[in-house]
Amino acid sequence: MSVLYEATTNATGGRAGHVLSEDGPIDMALSVPKSMGGDDGQGVNPEQLFGAAYAACFGGALQAVVGIEKLDIDVSQISVDATIGFCKDEDGFFLEATLDCYIPDVDTKTGEQLVNDAHQMCPFSRATQDNITVTLNLLLD
Repeated sequence: MSVLYEATTNATGGRAGHVLSEDGPIDMALSVPKSMGGDDGQGVNPEQLFGAAYAACFGGALQAVVGIEKLDIDVSQISVDATIGFCKDEDGFFLEATLDCYIPDVDTKTGEQLVNDAHQMCPFSRATQDNITVTLNLLLD
């Protein structure tokens, strides 16, 4: 195994605190949503940050799979919306994710195969495998 890249980000003050990446691009206040007992402030929350990271990574995996398959698809138009749910049941708190994937100019069968292949490749999908429920949706024109 070789590490290709590492990123370090610090969080201070928990969910109502602040996050800062070691190299500076992430420098944000955190806020707790009202539905979780917070003030619904202007800051981001961990679910938004996780969703942004998962959507970007999954989009990159989709682009890679399109390249591997040598398909004539404009990969710059691929988009992924990640909806991250913060949930609670009798065992405690947990996350769930829904990934709505748009791939231009693709039929249903091909699109579903691309999404499933990307799910096998994406490091975020691999990290969450058997840990959280991930729902994959293909959005067509």
